[in-house]
Amino acid sequence: LETSPGVAEVTFVEKEPAERHTIVSWEQKNSCILPEDLKNFYLMTDGFQMTWSVKTDDTPMPLGSMVINSVSKLCRLGGSSMYALPNAPTLADLEDDTDEEGNGDKPEKPHFDSRSLIFELDPCNGNGKVCLVYKHAKPVVSPDTEIWFLDRALYWHFLTKTFTAYYRLLITHLGLPQWQYAFTSYGVSPQAKQWFNMYKPITINTALLSEEADAFVNKLDPNKVFKSKNKTPVMKKKMPSQPAGSQKSHTSMTSSRTSSLAGNSSRK
Repeated sequence: LETSPGVAEVTFVEKEPAERHTIVSWEQKNSCILPEDLKNFYLMTDGFQMTWSVKTDDTPMPLGSMVINSVSKLCRLGGSSMYALPNAPTLADLEDDTDEEGNGDKPEKPHFDSRSLIFELDPCNGNGKVCLVYKHAKPVVSPDTEIWFLDRALYWHFLTKTFTAYYRLLITHLGLPQWQYAFTSYGVSPQAKQWFNMYKPITINTALLSEEADAFVNKLDPNKVFKSKNKTPVMKKKMPSQPAGSQKSHTSMTSSRTSSLAGNSSRK
């Protein structure tokens, strides 16, 4: 990153390893077991944070951000809050039993209610949330986990099956803003695509960005829009018949004008 053009202020926050008893207490509190690769990651460093900026007019502007929450911030998503109002809507109210899950090649989506356990790994600077998901929590929590992306519209998008695979994605995308949207059906925003083209993260999805975007662009064919058409002659409308009085006044005005012009020419 430091050798890339325009990159400045690459900051890496070194963190101490998480205590083993902290991980055990988290598992007891949430009634689930952390996946082995994520547990080993926390035993090396309690979270991950790396940011970098780009220089615009000699002023650094924050751009890239790579974050993995610490064990203490690995909070459950959609859990009931003690400060919530009794009748306040929750994420569980978004569940629709009529939705057919897991059809075809699409994996079954997580549930906001008690059927799944969801924990926030990365807040994504407000662009969504990357979550560690235990999809099957009943009757007992299954140890199988997946990494999913929850966008701003609260739609789920599958990322990877393991934390290690997600960690590689995070690094290869350089923490560029909204990079998670490259794994959605609607892709990244035009502004984020400019940053993608500039720093070219090493991933197969970015090679398809331009091709996927064409499906959502309204293509304009100027040959069809500005096609020459045979113009039909416009018929002049006849002036409405004027009353006799107005015709007399009109003729008297024209005669007076012609007489005055004749007098002027004779004077000259």
